[in-house]
Amino acid sequence: MNIVIGAFTMGLILSLLSMGMLISFRMIRFTDITVDGSITLGAAVTAVLILQGWSPWTATLMAVMAGMLAGMLTGILYTRFNIQMILSGILMMTALYSINLRIMGRSNVALLDTPNVSGMAENLILSAKAQNTAISIAGWQVPVQDVAVLSSSVLICLLIAVLLSRFLLTHRGTVLRATGDNVQMIRAQGVSDKNMVILGLALSNGLVALSGSMLAQYQGFADVQMGIGMMVWGLASIIIGEALVGQRSIGMAITGVILGTILFRLLIAIALRWGLNPNDLKLVTAVFVFIALVTPTVMRSLGKKLSGGPNHA
Repeated sequence: MNIVIGAFTMGLILSLLSMGMLISFRMIRFTDITVDGSITLGAAVTAVLILQGWSPWTATLMAVMAGMLAGMLTGILYTRFNIQMILSGILMMTALYSINLRIMGRSNVALLDTPNVSGMAENLILSAKAQNTAISIAGWQVPVQDVAVLSSSVLICLLIAVLLSRFLLTHRGTVLRATGDNVQMIRAQGVSDKNMVILGLALSNGLVALSGSMLAQYQGFADVQMGIGMMVWGLASIIIGEALVGQRSIGMAITGVILGTILFRLLIAIALRWGLNPNDLKLVTAVFVFIALVTPTVMRSLGKKLSGGPNHA
């Protein structure tokens, strides 16, 4: 049961990363490698501020703002200095590695016995359970802290999903989505597509930094290497989500991303439980994304050959 709860908690936290990548990768069609640096940026800012005595909620908000700034700078490199899309993300990701080291002062910062965003939920559960440190779920004794983190993650994830869905259905959100579909139409309407790209990348990396902030508080540390491969993780979650529910609407797309992230994390947890070497985790993730990306093309090609077979005969 602890494995399942841990997988769900990690899935919900990382679904914030996937929602951010949904904006950049699917909506504005921007392959943003900044993600690998901005998730660590969110963790670094949160860890340092909490250790300095800041409120976890204030530290988390500052992490989101730092992530949005990183996304804006990537967008400015791309739109104002005409640097290629991939190179813009690479430049910012490379710069963030040193910036994150500067923020933390070392490669790893521990968050032991420090307050976090789930503290309020934990206190409420403890008061309701008369200070009992475990809760029985389906016959399994689960620590109150794990239940509190899961509850907080659910609430924050649902709140962000609702706010993001509402925003994307507004006029500005519709323009943002249209920027990735038809740039010429946006320009014809008198809207700056460059500003929309910057806005999209700011929102995307803000959500990614929020994910990093919550991840650091959940794991109890921030590490300068924790962002490596996170872009691939987000892509895998998006692909799984689209396979589960499709892209019929904004709400369904966001729901699919959340479900895809949780399912992917659960599959990884099961694989690790069955003996997968943790050192192979990134390789397995990359292989999975490769298979998921090429399968639709292979299936379409196979379908065309099968449908064309009788005609050639």
